[in-house]
Amino acid sequence: RNMSSAGPEGRKKMRECEGLIDSLVYYIQGAIADHEPNDKATENCVCILHNLSYQLEIELPESYAQSIYMQRRNISNNDKTPGCFGTRSRKVKEKQQDTPLPEEKSNPNGVESLWHSTLIRIYLSLIAKSTRNYTQEASLGALQNLTAGTGPMPFAVARTVVQKANGLPGIRAMLHVSHPAVKKTAVSLLRNLSRNTSLQNDIAREVLPDLVSILPECVPGCDVACETTASICYTLFNLTQSSSHNARLLLSAHGLPKVIAISMNDSNMYSKASRAASVLLYSLWSHTDLHSAYKK
Repeated sequence: RNMSSAGPEGRKKMRECEGLIDSLVYYIQGAIADHEPNDKATENCVCILHNLSYQLEIELPESYAQSIYMQRRNISNNDKTPGCFGTRSRKVKEKQQDTPLPEEKSNPNGVESLWHSTLIRIYLSLIAKSTRNYTQEASLGALQNLTAGTGPMPFAVARTVVQKANGLPGIRAMLHVSHPAVKKTAVSLLRNLSRNTSLQNDIAREVLPDLVSILPECVPGCDVACETTASICYTLFNLTQSSSHNARLLLSAHGLPKVIAISMNDSNMYSKASRAASVLLYSLWSHTDLHSAYKK
């Protein structure tokens, strides 16, 4: 667990170590099957996998990158950027969001397991069943890592979490735990998920009222809570930016007074949350059909 947080070279060596990832996954599957999601070894295994999934999209070997990042035929052949992680135009990135992963292997091996739906479901199971904060945080954090990029893999993982594995109820429950780091990671994961336009209505329906309910009445006085508040505002921004219906949901959940109060904080120390709230307000005002409701 300590070695897995030793930086890019350490992660690379551990991902390449034959049988290591498979053994960690095997152990966690056994713990869940035996109804023991709270033991220390399971926590350690999940924390290692969490660390090994960090910057996975960027650090994948070229051989995996070529097999995963399959371009759809309708993407212009004029895009001559070599490799898979070079600079791409916004248009190409947007098309990649809907590019499906190759068909999953029924028996993933090694590093392939890190983004496989089997492990995604394991994380969601631990989020739902474990009461150990570090295990919850590491499971949420692994999913946050896997959904952090802009290529097909993060968006495919997001679709699995939201639509195929019905993961939103478990993540929503984590918004209401008392542990600040667990709550912060759950919000960060939702922020990543909410970038996928095809999932925004599902996410808004399931968790938008909960996000509004955990918004503070003003900018909180500690860094973690301030970062969480900023992340909530950016998630709400993603959900409402192109949906008047979702903006109305925020309004009916009594979110507007909170967002206004957070945006009006003058302290430079906590300007991150205030700035995020201001960006959200600016976006909400673009829904002209809601102006009269806002004014009321």
